[in-house]
Amino acid sequence: MPTDTGAELRHAPGPPGHTSAYRDASRSIEERTGDLLSRMTLDEKLAQLGSLWSFEIFDGHGLDEDRARARLRDGVGQVTRVAGATNLLPQEVAEFANQIQRHLVEETRLGIPAIIHEESLHGVMARGATCFPQAIGQAAMWDPDLVEEVARLIGSHLRAMGASQALAPVLDITRDPRWGRLEETYGEDAYLAAELGCAYVRGIQATPEGERPVIATGKHMVGHGVPEGGFNQAPAHIGPRELLDTFLFPFEAAVRGAGIGSVMHAYDDVDGLPCAASRALLTTILRERWGFEGIVVADYLGIEQLLTLHELVDDLSDAAAMTLAAGLDMELPATAAYGAPLRSALEDGRVDPALVDRAVERVLRMKLQLGLFERPYVDAAAAGPDTSREVAVALEVARRSMVLLENDGTLPLRHDLATVAVIGPIADSARDLVGDYGHIAHIETLLENRGREGVAGSAAPLDLQLADELASWSTILDAIRARVSSSTEVRHAAGSGIMGGEDADIAAAVEAAKGANVAILVLGERSGLTAQCTCGETRDRMELGLPGRQAELFRAVTATGTPVVLVLVSGRPLAIPEEAARAAAVLHAWVPGQAGPPAIADVLFGDASPGGKLPVTVPRHVGQVPLFYGHKPSGGRSQWHKDYVDGSHLPLWPFGHGLTYSRIELGELRVSAPTVGTDGEIGVSVDVVNVGERAADEVVQLYVRDLLASVTRPVKELKGFKRVRLEPGERRTISFTLAAEQLAFTGVDGDLIVEPGRHRVMIGTSSTDLPLQAEFEVVGEPRRLAARTRFFTAVDVSDRR
Repeated sequence: MPTDTGAELRHAPGPPGHTSAYRDASRSIEERTGDLLSRMTLDEKLAQLGSLWSFEIFDGHGLDEDRARARLRDGVGQVTRVAGATNLLPQEVAEFANQIQRHLVEETRLGIPAIIHEESLHGVMARGATCFPQAIGQAAMWDPDLVEEVARLIGSHLRAMGASQALAPVLDITRDPRWGRLEETYGEDAYLAAELGCAYVRGIQATPEGERPVIATGKHMVGHGVPEGGFNQAPAHIGPRELLDTFLFPFEAAVRGAGIGSVMHAYDDVDGLPCAASRALLTTILRERWGFEGIVVADYLGIEQLLTLHELVDDLSDAAAMTLAAGLDMELPATAAYGAPLRSALEDGRVDPALVDRAVERVLRMKLQLGLFERPYVDAAAAGPDTSREVAVALEVARRSMVLLENDGTLPLRHDLATVAVIGPIADSARDLVGDYGHIAHIETLLENRGREGVAGSAAPLDLQLADELASWSTILDAIRARVSSSTEVRHAAGSGIMGGEDADIAAAVEAAKGANVAILVLGERSGLTAQCTCGETRDRMELGLPGRQAELFRAVTATGTPVVLVLVSGRPLAIPEEAARAAAVLHAWVPGQAGPPAIADVLFGDASPGGKLPVTVPRHVGQVPLFYGHKPSGGRSQWHKDYVDGSHLPLWPFGHGLTYSRIELGELRVSAPTVGTDGEIGVSVDVVNVGERAADEVVQLYVRDLLASVTRPVKELKGFKRVRLEPGERRTISFTLAAEQLAFTGVDGDLIVEPGRHRVMIGTSSTDLPLQAEFEVVGEPRRLAARTRFFTAVDVSDRR
């Protein structure tokens, strides 16, 4: 590829003779949008509602001009994954993106640039890009500021490569760990997901002065994380109040609180109507109630699925008509329904032309807001990421995501142990550190799906190959070897595969463990989308234990009498055997990305203190699903014996749980007043002190319970949290400012209401460890809200003398 450099690439001259109002940056966006829309033919309008895969116009080196002339004659709305669907390095991605934009600007009648979108869930999905811990691991940090920093770095990388839209964050609330995509979410709680999701949006959409913006995409609206049977894309059974107050809450916060630029519908249907075809969701709630002004994009093949999956329509023309009327603006990843089928529906009167103009106007307005007409090109020479900064942040995120579930004092380990056995199928695997939206995972998917009818990626070039992008990564085994003393013997045995394994493999692992000072078992799952993976999109499970023969491996190693540290590498909570759960120590590392190995070694050997907390409840058995902390008063147990006939009703580990290497104490709970008006605020503060001998992080958590309401309310709801670092002996005060509006819920008549009544405030270090409690009363007349304006509790940290 030729390299594009220089300031001249920053500004597009446009096609010869184009001095129209829409090209005049001094005019308002509304005026420019109206002028451009008035000049467009129907074919040009429909092209703006569609998209194509980057590899459809790629010749293996750069833009295939012949294909581009055929496919981009009338322009295009979006280009799908210039980085994520090729093996190009960042500079090459930017060069290819420039070639696409130059063709659109110079070779089409109106010169309208494209929005290029990329996946960016835990790093840009690009060859050579930094792979951060998966979203569920980021959630385990309980640290919005660090999530925002990760997103800021991702946004900078996207911008440099020529992309303008990030297909993240995932705002789904998930309460079914059988569902493979749990790892992409921020967990089971609406408040935590909303606060972290908004942090991600702020980071992605933060635009340095003089740079081109990037927009985030909130997905998947709504209910994707609670599918029937745990099956991906299955219907979600959600009541109307729960839908509004819980599952839509993170989306509302992202729209009204963070100004997100795009929303993507979910695949599922809610109460018989697929989300892609729901005007109630995509127009009434999203635009009319919340005031959303961005673009609504289809999840991949989502419009077609009204025909192929939901069997709601007879042809793609009807699918196009239904989704366009609902408020869906753009079809991804390639044009199917919004091309000839939509034209047919227009011609026979099934679609009002005004609906097409409405969607096109939104798309054009967004392209103008993104600065694409003035700055369609990027400086390809500057497209490489700030690797040193990104890797440093990835390491910090991985360290802070670690959740110490159990510890009898075995951890932290001494560096000078005589013998350490490192066992398990993931111990020496770099591939299994990658989440399902890592670049290599999606290249695997494109290759596996190539040629399968109706599957995204089936048209991928035949010469697409997996690049050896993991060659420079270390493994957990490497990191442990680097951390111990020169006199320590490190033994290694895989013991089994993730799914398979032979008796001889287990026997070799037992021999490695015998006589060792400690056996570190690294067990779990492989994330991805192919048949070889056990976790991730399309990889749903009917059991939640360790897959394959890993539980058998664990029991065999434990039987040697060697102390065991279990390191779990999995994007979902695992209902591991009770004896595994009560091992000497259990550390959940989630899917930690490329910095996972040194982060895990840091925590195991005490060079970093674990401080993460569970963003999900961990069940003892799959039969407890769905199991979550914020159940209604009549839920959470069997009436009246509480337990199941064949087991405990309690979780293996509760939401918010996580241990440290020190001892943290909470005390002196103070509530600012006994009452608060329905439009007022109330202050809650608590002291936290490190009475142990090691520096440690603690996440102070605030929960609230409405003690008597007009509809049943959860037994507790997270309403605030703060992660703090405490040196030995250090005491600090955490002060929360809670608005009465945050106690609002959907009432009997369907309105959002703040009711007067008593509330209990609870503070502690997990959803079940809440030693400090007090009550206050909301007073005054009931207050009805048109929409929420206060989403999060303000938190202040101060020294306490």
